[in-house]
Amino acid sequence: MECRDRYFMIAVDLSFTWEEPRFEAVDETGVFPLVGQYAAMCGYSVQVLPLQDRVELRASYFSCHTDNQDDEVFTFNFNMLVTHGEEVLTYRMNKTCSPALPWSPREVTCEENYMEVSVRSDVACPTGTRRDDWDAVVQTAYTSAGSDWQVMFQRVGQEVTPMNLTEAQDQGYTFDLTDGRLVFRTPYGQPYSFSTDVNGVPVEVVYATLFSRQSWVVLMVDLVAACSKDEGSHDGSYLRWQTPEVLHPLVAGLHETKISVGVNGELVEQPVAKGRGYLVEKFNDMVQISIPHNATGGFRKTVASGDLNEFYTFEIYVEQLSVDEDDVDTRLRFHRTLTTPLLPRPVFSEDRTVLEERMFTVYLGDVPLDVELIAVILKDTEYNVPPFTNKPGSVIAQVIQPNDTRSYTMEVPFEDSDVLQQLNKEEKAVEYRLDINYTLTVLPEKKLFFHKSSVTALTPLSPPAFTAECSDFGINFKLDRHQFDSLWVITIGSDPLTKQLAEQHGYIMSNDGKTLLLHAPLFSHGYEYTNITLKGYLGTFEILVRDRETFEVQSSSVKTCPFTTKEFIMCSTDGWMTVVADLTYGVPRGTSLASASLVDPYCVPRDTDDSRVLFSFPLNSCGSLVKLNKEIVTYENEVLFSHAQPAVKSPGGLLDRVTMECTYPLAGLHRLFSVYKFESDTAGVGKIFHSVVHHQGLQSPTTEPTTVTQTLVPVTRRIQSTRRPGRHPSAKYIKVSNFLQKLSKRTRGLSQVKTVPAL
Repeated sequence: MECRDRYFMIAVDLSFTWEEPRFEAVDETGVFPLVGQYAAMCGYSVQVLPLQDRVELRASYFSCHTDNQDDEVFTFNFNMLVTHGEEVLTYRMNKTCSPALPWSPREVTCEENYMEVSVRSDVACPTGTRRDDWDAVVQTAYTSAGSDWQVMFQRVGQEVTPMNLTEAQDQGYTFDLTDGRLVFRTPYGQPYSFSTDVNGVPVEVVYATLFSRQSWVVLMVDLVAACSKDEGSHDGSYLRWQTPEVLHPLVAGLHETKISVGVNGELVEQPVAKGRGYLVEKFNDMVQISIPHNATGGFRKTVASGDLNEFYTFEIYVEQLSVDEDDVDTRLRFHRTLTTPLLPRPVFSEDRTVLEERMFTVYLGDVPLDVELIAVILKDTEYNVPPFTNKPGSVIAQVIQPNDTRSYTMEVPFEDSDVLQQLNKEEKAVEYRLDINYTLTVLPEKKLFFHKSSVTALTPLSPPAFTAECSDFGINFKLDRHQFDSLWVITIGSDPLTKQLAEQHGYIMSNDGKTLLLHAPLFSHGYEYTNITLKGYLGTFEILVRDRETFEVQSSSVKTCPFTTKEFIMCSTDGWMTVVADLTYGVPRGTSLASASLVDPYCVPRDTDDSRVLFSFPLNSCGSLVKLNKEIVTYENEVLFSHAQPAVKSPGGLLDRVTMECTYPLAGLHRLFSVYKFESDTAGVGKIFHSVVHHQGLQSPTTEPTTVTQTLVPVTRRIQSTRRPGRHPSAKYIKVSNFLQKLSKRTRGLSQVKTVPAL
């Protein structure tokens, strides 16, 4: 309960009353329900304000059943009836108010449901009264007046007919005479009210003349109530309400007008109003009040009607203080409710995903405070919010923003089962898509609203990558398979890695759809050998990943491992033989391994130890023999010693003769017998022959432990040795195909093998 400067107010929260309460005015004569027309006649306005979640009763200080002491002290007594189930509870309320603001000579109140005018009883006749109107009223009053008070309601073009106050009250009009004021009140839309248009603004007017004749003296009082009925307008940003400066000719002649504005029944100081954006403008004898629809003092409500909308409501309170030429001021108060039309109130969703996090981050913003997120539907599954805990790895967080809105941030991993995945072949990428259907509810009516959003993320696909580890007899590769590995082809060199290729080259391969395992045995197809020394060598195996459509190499997995062996031979595609040979039983007494050589005594080892030698030389040098038949060519050489002393005998009493050879298929050769150039599509097959079988130190990675199948080794990667150059006669080129034809003719019926000294 609160005493205001021109009325008394009771405000009750609907949460307390459950339903709309009923009010009764109480005085010494009884109890009077304040409903409908009776409430308006008696100066009461009851409003339910759902946006404020309360019901409000406003009572004029001159309302019926109010105890008035000298127009200074007013005492109110009410009953509030609240229904809880089948029980009706009665709450008694009373309040005494003493307005601090003095009464003006003339006061007009334009309430929501009635008009009220009160004048000081000692006010003189106004200077601006129109003579014709006055003469007509006086003539009628004089001829019909008696000692009791009567009233005449004037309307343009209608004959004036007096009636007594009882008759007027029966028609909905209230007159009251206090100690110092005469009060007239009427609900809107009464029979003797009329509407007029003032500069395009509708105005409702009631013009009552109260009179009484005492002998030859006629007492007359003009009571005019005029209120703007402008319902307001909205231009997209501002709510605007207009009223004429002069509402009726009876109050013409005003030469000074002051306008104050406020909301919710309270005026605010001009600087405060300006700070809130309230505007008061005067033009063409009009007063226009403009208020930003989202300004302080208003109330907003969200409405779900297909789309999400909102409206704003202001309970504006306007005072117009005017002074006429007789220095008599009139105070006019307006209570008006201004409401915007439904305005779009969209929420928005924003994709804030960071690809590197592999997590969808979706922001739902600008959600009004009277709207809550209660669930999300991902794909075909609905998840309640909160708690959203039944979805591991995902989270929804709510934040209240400074602009009085909510925001929600949802995180869902790319790998979540509700995320759709599809291949984008053109971009060589995986497209992840998360379809979200937000379920929001508008409070308090709990009406549902749905907002859909879809976010996508394109992540480039990386070619499959193997992990590798060294073993004693080769290199092991492992690949974890993924959904879109079919975009690429895995090859060894240019050959696709298939089950048939693995069987052909002795690879051990398994593939269960999730993991690919490949063991590449030492000396199998695909190896490169470098840094060959007596202590060991490096074996490198490379797996290529190629684009399935273009067959271009996209990535490679290369693994280099160190290996050791007692003996080793490598036959390269560019015509070099590299050999580590065991001479344990092939060294003459008193002879150092350093004196060993090939058939050409100038071809000496590049390194030796206690029992082994390392040679590296061109195939067609160092005295090599070439054996040629229709399908293959073989280069053979032997380890010799420059001294004639006998070699150390083996435990079996035999001398060990060490020879080595490299064999190439003729179909892959491009040049043969070239002193400085040798070209082959494939590596040769190398062998080391001992006349005495060794029983220790032999490595057996394949069925032929001394056979090496070697991929192309670039010259720049071949290990160079220090040696004296052999004799190199002029180069002679023999076209392989022609030579084979001649060879076939000469040896028809004879052996197909020909031994030719290397040039």
